[in-house]
Amino acid sequence: MRPLHYYLLGTGSWFLSVGIQGVMFAWLVTMVLRESPDRVGIAQMTLLLPGTLFILAGGSVADRYGGRRVAALAQAAGTLAPLWLLALVLADRLTFAGLLAYALVMGCAQAFVTPARDGLLNYVADGRIQRTVMLAGIAQFGTSILGFLLASTADAVGPALILGIQVLILAVGVVGFLNIAQPRRAHQPESRTTLMASVIEGATTVLRHRQLRMVALQNVAMALFFMGSYIVTLPLLVREAFNGSASDLGLMNACNSIGLVLAIFVLLRRGDVARQGRALIAAQFVGAIMLGAVALAPGFAAFLGLVFVWGACGGVAMTMSRTIMQEQAPDGQQGRVMGFHSFSFMGAGPLGALGSGYLVDEMGAQAALGISAAGMLAVVLMIGLRSSLWRMETAS
Repeated sequence: MRPLHYYLLGTGSWFLSVGIQGVMFAWLVTMVLRESPDRVGIAQMTLLLPGTLFILAGGSVADRYGGRRVAALAQAAGTLAPLWLLALVLADRLTFAGLLAYALVMGCAQAFVTPARDGLLNYVADGRIQRTVMLAGIAQFGTSILGFLLASTADAVGPALILGIQVLILAVGVVGFLNIAQPRRAHQPESRTTLMASVIEGATTVLRHRQLRMVALQNVAMALFFMGSYIVTLPLLVREAFNGSASDLGLMNACNSIGLVLAIFVLLRRGDVARQGRALIAAQFVGAIMLGAVALAPGFAAFLGLVFVWGACGGVAMTMSRTIMQEQAPDGQQGRVMGFHSFSFMGAGPLGALGSGYLVDEMGAQAALGISAAGMLAVVLMIGLRSSLWRMETAS
C-alpha cells in the first residue's frame, strides 16, 4: 500500500471513532443522564479544552519527532478513553464525573493526533495538496457518517457494544499510522530548539502571514458560533423541540456529514479551486444564513434538510481553510502551522460550547442559534470586506 492509503486508513479510523463519540457522548449526557443545558456545555467544553492547552505543543512535537510516531502513540492512548467508559457502563456506574474523565483523555489524545496527522499530509500528497485535502476530507466525514449511524443504534443494542467497537477501530488506525514511511529527517529531534521556542516560531509564522492570520480568525469564529451550536445547541434542540432519541441525534449528525462529503466530492470532481479565499468566505456567509434558518425549522424533516445544507457549506469552508494553510506553510513547519490551524478552531471551542450552553439556558435553543448565526455573519462580512482573502488567487 502507498503512504496515502495508510494515511487514509489512520485518518478514517480516527474519524469513525469521532463519529461514534459525537452521538454517544451527546446522548449519554443529554438523554441518559438528563443533564441541564449548562452542564451539557461544561461536558462538551471539557472534551475540547485539552486542544486549547496542548495542540500547539502537539504540532511542535510532531515536527520534532515525526508525525507518524506521534499520531500512532496518541491514538493508542486515545483507546483508553472508550475503554474507561465501557468499564463504567458494564459496572452500571456511569456518572457525569466519569464522562468528564473520558472527555479529558480523548481531548488530550486529539491534541496530539490532529497536528501530527495534518503534518503528514504534505508528505503523502505527492505534490497535489488540494486534491489530497479533499480525499482526506471525504475519508474523515465519510467515516464519521458511518460512526453516527452506528452510534444511533445505541438505544437498541446498548452502549457497551458500540464502545467496544470504538476501541477496536482506534487500534486499527494505530496500525495504519505505523505503516507510513517517512523521510529520515522527520524522525530527528531538533536539538537546538526548545519546545517552547518551536511553538512560538510556528505561531509567529501564522500571525505574520496575512492570509494565514485571516484563516485563523475565521476558525475562531467558527468555533465560537458554529461548533458550540453543533455540539451543544442542536442536541438540546433535538431533545426539547423534537423529543429526540439516539437515532435522531445520529440522523442529525449524519445529515450534516453527508452534506460535508457531497460538497467535498463535488470539489474533487471539479478540480482545484483557484480563488480559495473567496470560496471560503462565500461558504461561511451562506453557512451563517443556514444556521439561522435551522432555528426556524417547522419540523424535524425540515430541520434535517437545513442541517444538510449547513454541512455542505462547512465542507467547502473546511477544505479551503486547510488547503490555504497547507500550501502556505513553510517547509519544516507543517506540523506547527497545522497545529495553530487546529488551535484556532479547537482552542476557541470550549468557549463556544460553554457559551452556547448558557445561552440555551437563558434564552432557549432557537434564540441561541439565531445569536450564533448573527455573530458568524458579522465576522465573515468583516473578513470579506477588510482582508485580502477575497482577492487571493492560487494557480490551479
